[in-house]
Amino acid sequence: MGIAITELTPVERTAFVTQYARAVDSRWPRPILGDTLADEIVSKIDYDFGALGVPSSAIRQTALRAKMLDDRTRRFVADHPDAVIVDLGAGLGTGMQRVEPPATVDWYSVDLPNVIALRDEVVPAGGHAHSVAASLADDDWAEAIPSDRPTMLIADGLLAFLPESVIIPLFRHIPRHFQSGELAINDYGRVGWLSLQAMKVVFSAVGTQWAYRGFNDAHLPETWSPRLTLVEEASLAHAPEVDLYPAAARVSTRLMGMTKGGARTARVLRYRF
Repeated sequence: MGIAITELTPVERTAFVTQYARAVDSRWPRPILGDTLADEIVSKIDYDFGALGVPSSAIRQTALRAKMLDDRTRRFVADHPDAVIVDLGAGLGTGMQRVEPPATVDWYSVDLPNVIALRDEVVPAGGHAHSVAASLADDDWAEAIPSDRPTMLIADGLLAFLPESVIIPLFRHIPRHFQSGELAINDYGRVGWLSLQAMKVVFSAVGTQWAYRGFNDAHLPETWSPRLTLVEEASLAHAPEVDLYPAAARVSTRLMGMTKGGARTARVLRYRF
């Protein structure tokens, strides 16, 4: 019997969408992320994941953005072997297991209390893995995390579910608390009406909806904090892993990436502070 999740709110259950997408990717003959541990974790939870109706396009995008964030985390760790990694809205993700940082790196997973409680039951943790049960809407979420070491903060699939009233203070708080490091996020540009309607099907299954429409200009967060500097804007449509997509999806993705508007509908943004 799996672990019951009746205590989770609709917002907390959004963690299931990304986790299930990574799990399904690992089952494909040509996986993009290949996170078999994600599939093992899904099998432990008493939940009808199939009812989420996650489309193949979302599965590919979820797997690819996770891989892109993993690659950037590995590079940061290689440059800073004493780093602190902070996974914001970590859900049930297994980024630490995929990146495999050395023992000199501390990895903090931050999420709401019920999600962290479930995470601690189903996600294997090493001696340098730390769980932080907190809301990112509260400024004290980072108090238990060291601030004096190079820090890489990751937000994968998080911003869509936070209102702007939380996102802007969060972007301001990060460079105030941490002395130096980077913030890497996945982003969708300015989300249009059609995209919102397409995702309603998935998120209605967990009882929530898209909260933040996003922005086109990747430099906008620089106006929220003078310590943030955009250092990378990478479109998923330009990633070499798109070659693993089925033919029709591969062609449409590459064509989408040929325009500025299309390229920014799925991207990874990285800021230094």
